[in-house]
Amino acid sequence: MADGGLTRLRTICLGFPEATEKLTWEDSHTFRVRNKIFAMTGGDKERERNGIWCKAEPGAQEVLVGAEPERFFVPPYTGSNGWIGIYFDDGTDWDAVTALVTDSYRLIAPKKLLALLDE
Repeated sequence: MADGGLTRLRTICLGFPEATEKLTWEDSHTFRVRNKIFAMTGGDKERERNGIWCKAEPGAQEVLVGAEPERFFVPPYTGSNGWIGIYFDDGTDWDAVTALVTDSYRLIAPKKLLALLDE
């Protein structure tokens, strides 16, 4: 992932209450709340494209990947649990990334932190 994109992703993710970043598996940047991952960098090795992975509401993965397979993908490992991959490239839709990462944070974070987010 290019540094500019990582910087933007980091700004989004670390803006949430108690969010932290941890570098893991083969240089993947994971973003966590209370040590639970809500977003991470990772690619689609089949297509040799970088991406961002995040948890999604049930059914969202099928809808997004089905509607826009050039923009969204099923990530390895987490895809079977409904996570969605968003390709990261020159045409990245940062509004969509922000919305999906926010949804993911909301699915992972404890209720007390969600209350802070909503203030």
